[in-house]
Amino acid sequence: MSKVKLLKQPHTCEFCSKSFLSERTLVVHLCEKKRRVMQESEKRVQIGYRVFNRFFKISQGSRKEKSYLDFCESSYYNAFVRFGSFINNINPLYPEKFIDYVIKSGVKLDQWCTDQLYEKYLYEMLKEEPVESAVQRSLQNMMEWGDENSAEFHHYFLYATTARVTHDIVNGRITPWILLNTVSGQDMLRKMSTEQLEMIAPSLDMNFWVSKFKEKPADVALVREIATEVGIK
Repeated sequence: MSKVKLLKQPHTCEFCSKSFLSERTLVVHLCEKKRRVMQESEKRVQIGYRVFNRFFKISQGSRKEKSYLDFCESSYYNAFVRFGSFINNINPLYPEKFIDYVIKSGVKLDQWCTDQLYEKYLYEMLKEEPVESAVQRSLQNMMEWGDENSAEFHHYFLYATTARVTHDIVNGRITPWILLNTVSGQDMLRKMSTEQLEMIAPSLDMNFWVSKFKEKPADVALVREIATEVGIK
């Protein structure tokens, strides 16, 4: 019986150890680990890698940072990269706090990329953030609206569509500090439809904010002073 002569395959993939006869074949070869290594510079992957390390630090008390190759070899690679895409797309309020929030939430990794989880975080954070940060973000959003519409930013509550303002409130871009403590902000609420008011209700917990304003009269005075200075009535 004749023996089959095996051809030597001198070119081996450093990632999966598969061998090839031709160097050109090796170059175009794309195993899963090689694909992951090649993706390192992508923003979603960078975010996923950062969250991966943060996860082990919080959940397991790990002090040593895991290498990118450790990340590539992890069975959770795709889930963390998917979350990285989610973070990149929604651009969350205080990203690092949101990352810590989901890690500590007890929610399974494959359920981190949900609008419901982010909204829960967002509405809690809006109640806790410093008034200065909230007002600054709102004014920045108004300025962006002004640039987009060739309008004076302090006319936001006067001329922005109710749909735009509804969207901005739901996404935390307009704070109740300004909305409820300016005449034009309150007038905007009166323009909104029942459906729009229902949409903003979770982020506009009236019982909480009325109580907050009573507890923080100095902050309310500051907001009104800033609003007056920039021309928001």
